Amino acid sequence: MQHIKLIVPTREYEKEIWDFRQEVLEQDAGKSNQFAGCGTLKECHSMQEWLDSIAIMSSPETCPARRVPSHMYIAVRLADQKVVGITDLRHHIQHPVLGVWGGHIGYSVRPSERRKGYAKEMLRQNLENARRMGIKRVLITCVEENVASEKTIVANGGVFDHLVESTDGRIFKRFWIRLASPKSEEP
Repeated sequence: MQHIKLIVPTREYEKEIWDFRQEVLEQDAGKSNQFAGCGTLKECHSMQEWLDSIAIMSSPETCPARRVPSHMYIAVRLADQKVVGITDLRHHIQHPVLGVWGGHIGYSVRPSERRKGYAKEMLRQNLENARRMGIKRVLITCVEENVASEKTIVANGGVFDHLVESTDGRIFKRFWIRLASPKSEEP
């Protein structure tokens, strides 16, 4: 795996993000959770529409009712600036779906970049974001048959909690990750 960095999406990465979107649409067609952690990327018709959606969701003041505020990040490979994944971090899970099978963090890796360790590193970096936000315990879930995602979660300290069934009948595995308190910053 080459080094990646999570950054807030900008128009600078429009082509890369739209290429990511197209690759997922083509290669993951019909799969459930095909855009996990990508917010409204599938539904949006332009980069600006997606960026506006992300901005609205990032603040408790503008987040729509029955949703929770979240931050969206793209995982950019530093060697070539390619977007290899997208992940989000929900500020809390006080929500009927997120608190049961949605969790704090969702993530997707570009199909051509899977099995290279990017999901594990994306989750690690987003757990650091959660820690800095003051979240002490993070709930992360995956569908029962998604062994790769389960390994990613466990590798980042996930402890299995229990299985839950979603409203559409899918079975999810719930994992909790306890985060250390933020380290005090040096002056």
